[in-house]
Amino acid sequence: MSQPYEEILEGATLPRSAPSPRHEAICARLHREMAASVAGLASLQLLAPRTQVPITRTTAFCPDLALVTSASGKLFLAVEIISRDDHRVDTVIKKEVYEHSRVPRLWMVDPRYDNVEIYHSFEFGLQLKNIHAGSEVLQEKLVPQFCLTVAELFAGLQH
Repeated sequence: MSQPYEEILEGATLPRSAPSPRHEAICARLHREMAASVAGLASLQLLAPRTQVPITRTTAFCPDLALVTSASGKLFLAVEIISRDDHRVDTVIKKEVYEHSRVPRLWMVDPRYDNVEIYHSFEFGLQLKNIHAGSEVLQEKLVPQFCLTVAELFAGLQH
């Protein structure tokens, strides 16, 4: 069973609700697939779900999935599974912080609509590259082994 947890936003504690069973099942699938895909890569490291990752000097988040670069330990890919109870934190607040901090990749997994928004950092902030749904494939160029359809990610999980 999942537990409530805390993140830090500009030095203040940001309490987060315990994720739902569906949220946890999605998180587990993503981690299983990503772990198999990065196993042979020396350049990236997959952290445990909701490991606290420093984003700025005064902010640390607990992404549902985090890939960091092995050389610097900096966040490369943050995956946030949007929670129905406190979606504003993920979709507005955390997205703005990731953007200002120039996190290279952000995936927003939305179980409400069974889709995934893919953002890439560029010189003016985060840019929405695509919204994947159904049989579309989640991929990341720097993790060439990772390949998962959105339908597989959400398969068999009740709303």
